[in-house]
Amino acid sequence: MGIDRPTIEEYLANMGAAGHRICEIDASEAGAGNISLCLDELPRVRQIFPISERIELPLPAPALAGRTLLVTGSGRRLRQIAENPLAAIAAVIVEPGGTHAEMLTSPQRQFAALTSEFNSHLAVHDDQVGRRNLPFHAVVHAQPPHLTYLSHIPLYRDTEAMNRRILRWEPESIVALPDGIGVLEFMVPGSAELMDANVRGLRHFEIVLWSKHGVMARSDLSVTRAVDRVEYAETGAKYEYMNLTGGGQAEGLSTAEIRAVADAFGVTSRWIS
Repeated sequence: MGIDRPTIEEYLANMGAAGHRICEIDASEAGAGNISLCLDELPRVRQIFPISERIELPLPAPALAGRTLLVTGSGRRLRQIAENPLAAIAAVIVEPGGTHAEMLTSPQRQFAALTSEFNSHLAVHDDQVGRRNLPFHAVVHAQPPHLTYLSHIPLYRDTEAMNRRILRWEPESIVALPDGIGVLEFMVPGSAELMDANVRGLRHFEIVLWSKHGVMARSDLSVTRAVDRVEYAETGAKYEYMNLTGGGQAEGLSTAEIRAVADAFGVTSRWIS
């Protein structure tokens, strides 16, 4: 017996919930931030998004041929997705060969183009699906203020230094983020350079920090799980910021305490050695 898959309405509602939570933690000002889902099938997509046009993809995505992506439009506020997802989201069905796609939208569409970060979303989906043949994959880009602030400090613009500092504040952190967060240097938003570095980073981490800009997180389970990773990392960064402004007097969890938590929950991590 097969597993029941969410309906298209449920996927859209989940994107709305994800966008709302990103905004609740102040990780998406105005039209910043974007979300995409990659699905191996999506029944009734043409019924919900009846307007069709053919587009050229920003990069070849051969692993996604025949798959459908739900993608937020450029400039749409993530906090408003839940109110009217059809105004903010397009369905992109990748053609054989992976160079072109059919973009489906609703008559309620309120955006001129897909998100400006679509190349990074597309590249990550193509890489993850191509490597692991996933039936579902979610990607979220957000701009959490404390993580972004820390990346403006040279000391924190390093994967090991960042993880040692942000994973020490909550016992849950090592369980929720056993791989930690990958840190990338600053690169121009939307650039091919950032896209390539982001793809490589998300092979090893489920969330990466784009220094002086924001983060991208992924999940094989749900879009809200990807947002959870942003929230856990941002909470650790908030504690670290509080400690900096408080004169560095808090000790945080010791390595031995973090290791004890990891052992209790059966978690392995490079950050407990």
